Amino acid sequence: MTQQTRGCFFALEGIDGSGKSTQLALLAGALERAGYPCSTTCEPTGGPVGTLLRQVLTGQVTCDSRVVAPLFVADRLDHLLRPGDGLLATLDRGVTVVSDRYYFSSYAYQSVDLPLEWVIEANRPCAHLLRPTATLFLDVDPALALDRIARGRDHTELFETRERLERTREQYFRAFERERDRERVLILPGDRPPEELARDIWAQVLPLLPQP
Repeated sequence: MTQQTRGCFFALEGIDGSGKSTQLALLAGALERAGYPCSTTCEPTGGPVGTLLRQVLTGQVTCDSRVVAPLFVADRLDHLLRPGDGLLATLDRGVTVVSDRYYFSSYAYQSVDLPLEWVIEANRPCAHLLRPTATLFLDVDPALALDRIARGRDHTELFETRERLERTREQYFRAFERERDRERVLILPGDRPPEELARDIWAQVLPLLPQP
């Protein structure tokens, strides 16, 4: 891969408990072994706005629902444009980026309380700057996801109940339908062993990569 080739950008999405963190690590390892320098990241970020968002999502800070989507946009713009390690700068160096959450994450969190159309429009400035090469949606049954959350975390986030996970999954699919002409979304059945899912993800990603 030449220095001038922009890296690909893959976003892993899914309801919490879908195994995104595991698949992110497995995909990054596969990319590196195949000769593609890779950077992994997530949203919300570790910056001031991202830190506030995590506090809101975990119930440490009370926040009017109307300001959460704009906070996501502010955090994402910083994530995109930050000099040095921002997404655009990293991709322009020819590095492939894999992110846990990106464009659709604001839909999932906020469209339960706000009209989906409003949330999509709030995200539009970020979408004009960068869209993923592909969004990989790991689709799992909400009951399985909730069980994974309960077994794998010291705490659960504010809205992580079976009902919340079901509504979030529904909102993802509404967003996919709404944005289908603008986004490449690959829906992957996630109710299977992680190694099998990782092989499927790699088979979907490999044709989208530039030849090394």
